[in-house]
Amino acid sequence: DNDKEPVDAYIVKSNPIKLRCQARPALQIFFKCNGEWVHQSQHMSQEHTDLTTGLKIREVMINVSRQQVEDFHGPEDYWCLCVAWSHLGTSKSRKATVRIAYLRKNFEQDPQGTEVPLNGMIVLHCRPPEGVPVAEVDWLKNEENLSFDDGNIMEKKGDHNLIISEARLSDSGNYTCVASNIVAKRRSATATVIVYVNGGWSSWTDWSPCNVRCGRGVQKRSRTCTNPAPLNGGAFCEGMSVQKSTCNTVCPGVENSSDVALYSGLAAGVVTVVLLIVAVTLYRRSQSEYGVDVIDSSALTGGFQSFSFKTSRQANPLLINSSMQPDLTVSRTYTSPMCFQDSIDKELMAERSLLDPLPDLKVKAFTVSSGVTERAEYHVMSHPQTFPRGLAPDYRGVAVGTTLGKRGKNLFSPHVSLTPRLPLHRATAVFGHAGGRLVVPNTGISLLVPHGGIAEDTTWEMYMSINQEDSSTASDDGSEIFLSPAVTYGPPGLDLSYPIAMTIAHCAEVAADNWTIRLKRHIQDNKWEEVMSVNEESTSCYCLLEAQKCHVLLEHPGRYALVGEPLNQEAGKRLRLAVFGSPDASNSLGFTLRVYCVDDTPHAFQEVAVGERSRGGRLLEEPKMMLFKANTFSLQVSIQDVPQLLWSIKPFTTCQEFSFSQVWASNQHPLQCAFTLERYSHSSSQLSCKISIRQVTGKEQILQVYTSVVENEKGVVPFFTQSDCTITSQTGSRAFKIPLSIRQRISTTFDTANANGKDWQLLAQKLHIDRNLCYFACQESPSSVILTLWEAQHPDSGDLDSLASALEEISKVHSPKAVSLSCSKEERDSEFTKLA
Repeated sequence: DNDKEPVDAYIVKSNPIKLRCQARPALQIFFKCNGEWVHQSQHMSQEHTDLTTGLKIREVMINVSRQQVEDFHGPEDYWCLCVAWSHLGTSKSRKATVRIAYLRKNFEQDPQGTEVPLNGMIVLHCRPPEGVPVAEVDWLKNEENLSFDDGNIMEKKGDHNLIISEARLSDSGNYTCVASNIVAKRRSATATVIVYVNGGWSSWTDWSPCNVRCGRGVQKRSRTCTNPAPLNGGAFCEGMSVQKSTCNTVCPGVENSSDVALYSGLAAGVVTVVLLIVAVTLYRRSQSEYGVDVIDSSALTGGFQSFSFKTSRQANPLLINSSMQPDLTVSRTYTSPMCFQDSIDKELMAERSLLDPLPDLKVKAFTVSSGVTERAEYHVMSHPQTFPRGLAPDYRGVAVGTTLGKRGKNLFSPHVSLTPRLPLHRATAVFGHAGGRLVVPNTGISLLVPHGGIAEDTTWEMYMSINQEDSSTASDDGSEIFLSPAVTYGPPGLDLSYPIAMTIAHCAEVAADNWTIRLKRHIQDNKWEEVMSVNEESTSCYCLLEAQKCHVLLEHPGRYALVGEPLNQEAGKRLRLAVFGSPDASNSLGFTLRVYCVDDTPHAFQEVAVGERSRGGRLLEEPKMMLFKANTFSLQVSIQDVPQLLWSIKPFTTCQEFSFSQVWASNQHPLQCAFTLERYSHSSSQLSCKISIRQVTGKEQILQVYTSVVENEKGVVPFFTQSDCTITSQTGSRAFKIPLSIRQRISTTFDTANANGKDWQLLAQKLHIDRNLCYFACQESPSSVILTLWEAQHPDSGDLDSLASALEEISKVHSPKAVSLSCSKEERDSEFTKLA
């Protein structure tokens, strides 16, 4: 009957261990290791009598050295057991294993620093070094043992993660993972956790008294970003801190004389108008002596145009320096940027430019150059418009210069900066029967209204906007994610005869059939309904999916988005990686590198770029693209090759991580990792390093950084190649690549089927947009809708060659008589040449 069996043991360094075995009653006890008996000489035994039972108790010990364990090469660990003999028989003990204890130096995963909002969740990962026995893990916060008595802090024992369910300001600090076993104790890299607070507005103050005692004045109210105030780098409040409102104070003595006030106001208005007319007339007469004639009315075509002015031969009393006499025989040419944001004026020019040279169009300009005050006169023809009432969109947030209806017309805005502090997420324009194109700049979002889509003698003020969704998934179970921004177009009561074409940029990798991609329409709150799957046929809408964008034919206004559900682990989405840098305001020797990971759409990167520009940051390298797959668990970002003699990293964290969920289903805020560096002296003005972004199961991307940290804000790299004078809308013929006469001839020819099969189906086939023919079949003019989709797909004028080639191919396949476009061969060839 065994009383004490040998237990598992670990050899630490080179110290041998003792295995003990005790039995009663026992005549002999021997050890057997790895199936072989241990020699009797290696046993150490002792014997004594149990005073209670009178039985003899025998105890035997053997030593096991490190060399013995290392020399053993078997299928299992080194083991020993003992066998005891007595008059009752033989008994065996359990097997006891002997292993060499160790603890490696490097952690398999160090905790990574992070920034989380107040009440957010903090998760610090720690995978201790490999060791025997398995290491125990403890956490330090600011070099002191972390207490888990608080229910808000918990440690997940299985993978040693430290989880703080609701972050508090006091949870900010430096966290260290400590692993230990019987051999040694190891410390991980320190992870800095920053809990930040986003600013919140206080309540509005009461409206101030009206600033005038009599008549119309202004009153205001204010609020402060102190509820709470932003802390630890939290975002400042969005919106205005001051609101102003007009107010009217009743003048003394006329409280009971409303009729008197009314007539007095009308009289005053009439007098004011008369005086204004007289003043303008006198001003024009006085300036006519020094006037100039407009030589080139093409200045109204937008962009940078040259204006040629002839100076008057009469002396000019407005000369700044009267001693400087202008050359009265030489015409002067002025070049300046002209931005047309008003679609009404552009529509006027687009429609009139094809009919006559605008005889009534003159423009008045006024400039001072070389000491000469000169002006030119522009008269804009009236353009009747019909605005359906009660359907105007909400224009809050629309940039200055965007069309705001007929009253908001502003032909020139030379003093208004067209570089917004925040991304422009909305565009508006007025469209009529001639149709047009509406573009949200730098976002990959556009809208094409076909010719004839709006009834004659009717205009609609249409808009497009990008909505920031509150949720990152489009389904309740989280299986679908947004692959494009949510785009709204309207107004809601829009009445169209033909569908419009909307183009949306997306970030899905559609090279293989790894996705189920759907077009969805917003219903309410976070609810979306499916309109159609892009791979299925539908009569309600048409989706043409390309590598980086999707063209959709729609008939009903609303909010739309592309969402996707991965079918396998190879489903991927494109990410855009960029690194920005800016000096630390609080430290003259500090410099911060911020690495962003956003969806590969122009809209997503525009938000990052404009946000960085507003805070003084600059792009340090052209953004790079990375494919992120559904089987990739995270992105690890590390900084390398930092010149150690000139720079140091504060804190000593060279690797950070984006979690899978952040990258895979993120469309609210740009994600970033930040590395703070400090130079040792002001003479260290150059910084060179590289940022490595590696997927756990994918490829690596390198962002090379070489910059001067003493550059001022004037050295900020521009983020977009487009001009700040981007035209957001085009109306009439200028919005389309296919001339209207040719478009109408194509539609007339192909809408009617014939015996040779030359119909709109063949046209769709040659233009490679014939997947969902049942949609076109339901249209009044299938060919016209096909050409609208082609226009949206090919915004560049050079693409007309492909359309001309398709038409010529049709003419070669079929007999010349069957494919005649109601004209002779010479006329048709002329039309093709004109089209190309």
